[in-house]
Amino acid sequence: MASGKLSSSVALPAFALMVVALLAGGQAEHLHFYMHDVLTGATPTAVQVLNGPGGHFGDTIVIDDVLTAGSSRSSAAVGRAKGQYIWASVGNPELLVTMEVVLTSGPYAGSSVTVVGRDDIGAPVRELSVVGGTGQFRMATGYVLWKTVSLDHPNAILELDVYVNP
Repeated sequence: MASGKLSSSVALPAFALMVVALLAGGQAEHLHFYMHDVLTGATPTAVQVLNGPGGHFGDTIVIDDVLTAGSSRSSAAVGRAKGQYIWASVGNPELLVTMEVVLTSGPYAGSSVTVVGRDDIGAPVRELSVVGGTGQFRMATGYVLWKTVSLDHPNAILELDVYVNP
């Protein structure tokens, strides 16, 4: 019985120290860039690969969108958004997004952030989840706030604020 009390009295402070160390070392990084989703023209970065049975429901688009530092397509490229989005609602304009944000310049070049979530494109600001990553963002968590800056249907420019805990 005495050894049980001793081990629990040691384990609780050790656990508390681990939690404090994780919280202190988990400084969130804020990344900001623009995603250019281009389905038309000579060099599209998004391609519809599946048409749903009616309306847009089930439509599937594969992306390799350019990420830039500014909202202009001619501003400096900082990475690519690679993945897909699927029209996942029968009635509302809602997408299921799964993508890898691959950073190609700056201090995180070579690292990536995995983003998954529901994009209610009718809302002014949408929130998606960061569910992992690679390189400096291995096992990352966090969230993405994004909004449509420009819409020239079907092309769009989205502003992304990524808050990631490496």
